[in-house]
Amino acid sequence: MKQRHPFRMVLSGASGGPTQQLEHFALLNLGLVQSLASGVLSPTEAIQRFYHADNCLYVRKHLRNREANAIMSHGVQLPDLFDALSAEEAQREFFHELETMRSLCLKILERTRSPGVLADAIA
Repeated sequence: MKQRHPFRMVLSGASGGPTQQLEHFALLNLGLVQSLASGVLSPTEAIQRFYHADNCLYVRKHLRNREANAIMSHGVQLPDLFDALSAEEAQREFFHELETMRSLCLKILERTRSPGVLADAIA
């Protein structure tokens, strides 16, 4: 029987210049936030697939962007909410954290993309 290996993205394999990598990072995270919000991806799966130590270190050393680093920090902490808080509080805080991550992604995109492109994409 073939063993199934879960998808795991490693940012160090991304190509392009720093600005392009940062833009791709933000766009990818918007997709992850949506997947988390809809329940397609669990917080634990998100860590296994993307918010793992290799990517956290890569973001810190190579992207060197405050918002990107904050996104990774929020992503890493998502499963802890369900260990530390009651179910109701954890769910509320979970969606608050996702909204914070989404906002940080949009902030990155505002800086890396031309002003008209982002306005058209959001509308």
